Amino acid sequence: MKIKTRALGALLGMLAFGVLANAAVAADRPYTEGAVINVSAIRTQPGMFDEYMKYVAGPYRQLMEEQKKAGIILGWSVYSVVPQGPNDPDLYLITTYKNMAALDGLDEKTDPSVDKVFGSMEKSTAAAIDREKIRKLMGDQLMRELVLK
Repeated sequence: MKIKTRALGALLGMLAFGVLANAAVAADRPYTEGAVINVSAIRTQPGMFDEYMKYVAGPYRQLMEEQKKAGIILGWSVYSVVPQGPNDPDLYLITTYKNMAALDGLDEKTDPSVDKVFGSMEKSTAAAIDREKIRKLMGDQLMRELVLK
């Protein structure tokens, strides 16, 4: 029995040492983890930039403001860029989240705002399909800010 108790004590001691060592290493990092942003690259179809911007200034803006009001996102922004080639985006839609944990259960958190803006998930899906006629989603990129100490 004494051997088992000693072995368990030694194991717990090593585990505690490992946890403390990891915490010390993390404390030595010259940065902390900050906000997380999602960057959506968009390419509008020729001649459809203003039409797409009507959507961005209308339903998209409403959706983002609802999510901001609900505390789901910290903020959002839109950037126009000059494409370098035919396969490059001409717009970036950026959404800022507090941290990676904010993305857990994101669909459940955002469904009420989607329903409020579009009326239902089905209508939201139909609107997304219609938007493909005026723009193409080139991809999304998730980034985390590193805040220097």
